[in-house]
Amino acid sequence: MKLYGAPVSPFVRKILVLAAEKGLDLELVPIGLGDQNPDFLACSPFRKMPGFTDGDFSISDSTAIATYLDTKYADKNMIPTDAENRARVIWFDEFADTILTSAAGAMFFNRIVSPKFVGKPGDDAAAAKGEADMTPVCAYLEGVIGASGYLVGDALTLADISVAGPFVNAAHAGYTPDAAAYPKLTAYLTNLHARPSFADWIRREKKMLGLD
Repeated sequence: MKLYGAPVSPFVRKILVLAAEKGLDLELVPIGLGDQNPDFLACSPFRKMPGFTDGDFSISDSTAIATYLDTKYADKNMIPTDAENRARVIWFDEFADTILTSAAGAMFFNRIVSPKFVGKPGDDAAAAKGEADMTPVCAYLEGVIGASGYLVGDALTLADISVAGPFVNAAHAGYTPDAAAYPKLTAYLTNLHARPSFADWIRREKKMLGLD
């Protein structure tokens, strides 16, 4: 199986972490901005990361890929099968991919990607707005993290992987939630990011971005 993309993308990282947690052998094929790799274009015709292939099967979009992997390799489900918990996991995945990634991505792009990889100064106002938008996000998560330390049920699910990912990008851009204001969220992220599935990629990303 091959995954096409850059690990600093929260969508690509989501699949890398999911595969690691499920013990799957997944090859990362690095893809940069504007990359014309024909194999990548074949599985992601609109050049959205990540792209994915498994033999003759190919697809793009992190949620579609996660659903495929969790269905095909179901011995350690990251998407519950019961209706209520499955719906909750899908909600948190969508929340992370849209509301959370929009806020974290504004900081990451304007403070890291644009100056380091595009060669243009970032938009400070856009980055500041992204940081401000994190306040209701953090407040919401502080209120929904369960006593188990997870978002859904008493074990790691796709919900946790999806939500913890964009906070890595935010941290790369110099933002972490206020521990005094959000103690549950701080502990939650600390525990998740310390898992080998996350920690290994975070170390690699910091080195790639010159942040280590």
